[in-house]
Amino acid sequence: MIAYVTVGADDISRARRFYDAILPVLGYALREGPEGLSYALPVAPGERPVLPDFYVKPTYDGRPASAGNGAMVAFELRAQAQVRALHAAGLAAGGTDEGAPGFRESYGPQFFVGYLRDPQGNKIALFSSDPDEPGRDG
Repeated sequence: MIAYVTVGADDISRARRFYDAILPVLGYALREGPEGLSYALPVAPGERPVLPDFYVKPTYDGRPASAGNGAMVAFELRAQAQVRALHAAGLAAGGTDEGAPGFRESYGPQFFVGYLRDPQGNKIALFSSDPDEPGRDG
């Protein structure tokens, strides 16, 4: 099980604007501190944490943050409309388009996905694969 994902950012306020447009809709709450941004899903008293947490932090070694070539973080959404809405919200919050929401020929017929780059260049996927929604072939 993945416990957490961390992406680097040189400008934490720009990163916060971007991730605040997406992650709270997915249920993540923000805790900001001197070490950066920590987004976590709520935990009911007596329950174990729901993973993964998502962290946005300056680099540990102090060198400029860079996006990994081939690295991507994907968030699963409930519906295609939510993929469209959060993709648009990410663009409005300083992200760049890496692939408009839609079906991809190389994926399954229900896999609806949109791709973004955060302000630092980290690749983010937003997808839904709800079998009750229209598919690529339907």
